[in-house]
Amino acid sequence: MMASLHFCSECNNLLYPKADPNRRVMVYACRICAYDEIGENQCVYRNDLLTVTREQVGVTADLASDPTLAHQKMVCPKCGHDDAVFFQDQSKRKQTRMILFYVCTKCNNAYTDPSLDLEQQPEM
Repeated sequence: MMASLHFCSECNNLLYPKADPNRRVMVYACRICAYDEIGENQCVYRNDLLTVTREQVGVTADLASDPTLAHQKMVCPKCGHDDAVFFQDQSKRKQTRMILFYVCTKCNNAYTDPSLDLEQQPEM
């Protein structure tokens, strides 16, 4: 069934789908006046998405040679080299911890500060 536009028979404005909890039906209601009509198609879909995202390091190719990134003496857990560039988590969430990601300048291994609590370690 194709979606169609419904218009108010009182004021000719567009009607919007809305749940009517008293009648327990879906209605098309006008946002300007009090007009509403019961919709023909009573099939209502609800799609709840639960996404658990954790900080991820992302693409790290050529980060070791990036002149704009700061360097820090941090021992790489993979090769033992003590020079790494670092950057902050770039996720777009409202609530995020300040996680610093390190990339070894010798082997390009990406890691977080090993002194962080293991429960708080983000996935790589």
